[in-house]
Amino acid sequence: MPTDPLIGQTLDDRYAIRSRIARGGMAMVYLATDLRLERRVAVKVMHEHLAEDDNFTRRFEQEARSAARLSHPNLVNVFDQGHDLGRTYLVMEYLPSITLRDLLKQQHRLTTEQTIEISDAVLSGLAAAHAAGIVHRDLKPENVMLADDGRIKLGDFGLARAVSANTTTGQALLGTIAYLSPELVTRGIADARSDLYAFGIMLYEMLTGAQPFTGEQPMQIAYQHAHSEVPLPSLVTPEIPEELDDLVRWMTQREPDARPDNAGIALAALRDGEVRDAPLGSTRVLPRAADEGIPTPSTSVLDPQQQWAVASGAGATTVAPQIDATESPANTTAAATSIDRAAGYARSRSRRGRWIALLAAVLVVAAGGIGWWFGQGPGSQVSVPDVSGQEIAAAQTALEQHDLVVSLVECPSLEVPAGSAAGSDPQAGARVDRGTAVQLCQSTGPQMLPVPTLVGLPQSDAESAIAQAQFAFGSVVEQRFSDAEAGTVLAALGSDGDALGDTYPEQGVVDLITSAGTLPDVSGASVADATATLADRKLTVDASLQQDAYSDSVEKGSVIALLPQTDPVRPGDPVGLQVSLGPELFPVPDVSGMGLQEAMDALTNAGFAPSTLVPDALRSFAKAISTDPAAGTEVAAGTEIRVRSTISL
Repeated sequence: MPTDPLIGQTLDDRYAIRSRIARGGMAMVYLATDLRLERRVAVKVMHEHLAEDDNFTRRFEQEARSAARLSHPNLVNVFDQGHDLGRTYLVMEYLPSITLRDLLKQQHRLTTEQTIEISDAVLSGLAAAHAAGIVHRDLKPENVMLADDGRIKLGDFGLARAVSANTTTGQALLGTIAYLSPELVTRGIADARSDLYAFGIMLYEMLTGAQPFTGEQPMQIAYQHAHSEVPLPSLVTPEIPEELDDLVRWMTQREPDARPDNAGIALAALRDGEVRDAPLGSTRVLPRAADEGIPTPSTSVLDPQQQWAVASGAGATTVAPQIDATESPANTTAAATSIDRAAGYARSRSRRGRWIALLAAVLVVAAGGIGWWFGQGPGSQVSVPDVSGQEIAAAQTALEQHDLVVSLVECPSLEVPAGSAAGSDPQAGARVDRGTAVQLCQSTGPQMLPVPTLVGLPQSDAESAIAQAQFAFGSVVEQRFSDAEAGTVLAALGSDGDALGDTYPEQGVVDLITSAGTLPDVSGASVADATATLADRKLTVDASLQQDAYSDSVEKGSVIALLPQTDPVRPGDPVGLQVSLGPELFPVPDVSGMGLQEAMDALTNAGFAPSTLVPDALRSFAKAISTDPAAGTEVAAGTEIRVRSTISL
């Protein structure tokens, strides 16, 4: 399966991409190492197909500017932004964590204590953003990070915009539909109060484990946001304190003016004591009149039986009847009976209160013991420390100090040198019981993988084979003229410059030597034409390297052959030309006065082809008198020479 092409790359010679963390709608998030500061960071890289869209690029860069303006313990820090390898990227704080969405999937719904703690952190970060003039616009559980060390942070300002009186969008509606405020649905307008509506929906979901509005189509959910009131969480989960009901209702008012102006006001309401000090898990007998539309009960005079009912849980304010001294004894007796009954009830309540107090004390002691056992005692959980990069002995000690049982295993690693700790299983940050068995991974360096056959492949096929074999293609370091077709791989080299063997380290860089094609044939061409042909193939003719030679087959002034000066020949190398002088000429020797046979032998030895009209039988009686061509004439070797002679008998 092909690996991500960015893994193993380094952005701007600083951020070494190690692995992929997550994929989003606009970007991919990678774990990387900041080589300059030697720390782990998260790098958010925009998808290539979105980088071609100016609007998306502008929104991505907007996230960098918006987030970089914010510095708060409850906001994910942004360190850098840039563009390299054709990619736009954002460098953020790396936060080993789960999201609030992950926690909701695990628990279904949160406890009141968890809800208040997370709400406090989210509103704190959101208040800092609103104070800086930034609207988040995409608040949802997926963007709330719950770090392994207990920190809670708000991230992903990908849809953030500066606050104005009416922040609008002319594009398609942005944000997750389940958390959109009515004004965003109906008018496309958003401000800080829209973030608070989304927070109110998220608060409802934390308390109940479900979203208030659902539907098969997104437009059905949007319609409910625009035309329906968010129900109280206590209608789903009765034990929710009414103070949290109030907070949800305030945050989710359909009219923005009915909500808090910003997250700072909402945070103050959360922290004012009424919510935090509410009786957690208490159950309300009757709904509040102001919330449920029930008229407030008026003050009324009740008889003693009604008073008992009221004392047992009725919600109206009551006044006991006045006892008149002139009343009959029966009436007085009835009143006294009522008073006695009330007094008895008071004593009963007092005794019950003492028992409740005693029970509460026992529960506090038990809770303290349980808290110690599971918090710091033998039953507590510990977080697996990060030992990556440490010496094995130090890593083993660090794990054992957390009461973990360590076993050593070997595993390959791209980042950690052989012999050092490459990590653990369970991974760093995981919460485990004391005494849990943990495997400590000792790095063996990069995994050695088989090298595919690359020589003889076209360059494009070779690059694909390199990627499929989990190596990294470097570059074409050299081209050579050869008998192979242009672009064919002649050799594959490792990082040391030597030819690859049978195996090579995972993600190792592979360089190639490819063919530049065959050397051009310039035989028989003029010097000018040959020079132009060679220049087209990136070869330079050096006149000082020219050689002249006789040729019986190439006419004078034409090129006999190319004279390479290197082996192999590469584009850009100088070459010489061998230029024809035509055939070599030799003088015809003077054979006059010689015997005919002697003269013919002399001409043959000189490289010519002698001929005569004298029959063989008479040659011993003949003498040479001249030749044709005449003696001294320069002719090519092999030229026929006619010998004239006389015969004396």
